[in-house]
Amino acid sequence: MAPTPKPIDPRGPRFNQAVLALGLLGGFLFDWRPVVPFFAVVLFLGAAFGPRYGPFLRLYAELIKPRLSPAKALEDPRPPRFAAAVGVAFLGGASLAFLAGAPGWAWGLALVVAALAGLSAATGLCVGCEIWLLFARRRGVQLAG
Repeated sequence: MAPTPKPIDPRGPRFNQAVLALGLLGGFLFDWRPVVPFFAVVLFLGAAFGPRYGPFLRLYAELIKPRLSPAKALEDPRPPRFAAAVGVAFLGGASLAFLAGAPGWAWGLALVVAALAGLSAATGLCVGCEIWLLFARRRGVQLAG
């Protein structure tokens, strides 16, 4: 069985999600399409390589977190990484839809990500994380945190 990963401060992913939601919403409002592949890369870096490589996760860790009191609770990093991977898939699909000349589909996919990221940032309810947890519990995965 694989060892459980080191728990993380949940405020980092929530900050990342807030930036993502606002960035995608702004991109939609101003029809600035490069924001979609940009955030696909941002999410990919954090999901694939960890928080040190996600630009906004790193910004949180280095500039914001030191100014805050310690987190009241830590969480397993795997659920937010899974949620980010799902976001990468949707934003990758949106980027391809732009290239295929289907901006309606592209913005639709991007706005799903923006809505779910905004929900998570504002309330702490991460739909992708809950999906990961559902399958993890069924498989008997040991959770960190």
